[in-house]
Amino acid sequence: MQEDINAAIEVLKNDGIILYPTDTVWGIGCDATSKEAVSKIYAIKKREESKAMICLVADQFMLEQYVEKVPDTAYDIIDFSEKPVTIIYDKPKNVAHNLIAQDNTLAIRVASDKFCQRLIKSFKKPLVSTSANIAGQPTPTSFVEIDLDISGAVDYVAKSGRDSINKSASTIIKLGNDGLVKIIRK
Repeated sequence: MQEDINAAIEVLKNDGIILYPTDTVWGIGCDATSKEAVSKIYAIKKREESKAMICLVADQFMLEQYVEKVPDTAYDIIDFSEKPVTIIYDKPKNVAHNLIAQDNTLAIRVASDKFCQRLIKSFKKPLVSTSANIAGQPTPTSFVEIDLDISGAVDYVAKSGRDSINKSASTIIKLGNDGLVKIIRK
């Protein structure tokens, strides 16, 4: 696994794009602080830049480095959720500008997958995570279902996790600094 992580990090350091297993589905990822890399993902997915993407962080400490104020409720949701949960936060910081939604929010998930956590901790920056499909197409449920247009467009394809069946997408919750809690996707 460490060789796989090291290879992925070399690509990420150079604004490259990776295809990798996450705690939910296979994802297309990049350095979430690189505007150039984020733009490449939008192009690969043929997705409008106005549609937001998710970031993955390794732990709650890293989360605090990329959000102006993490509401206290977020910690409870992260700690007690039985499945991966992505939270949309107000006022993100220290990430690529083209990753931030028009309403100044960003969806972030604390990764629970061992490969993802080790990759993100070693890279020391959050990763973009968006499903490994062209916008509007079905999300693949396993590595073998990933379209060649996707796998052929990235700079590195992780070797880890290729034999596993993907889990379902994460729950998405919007948490406003004003106390708003809204479930976007169960």
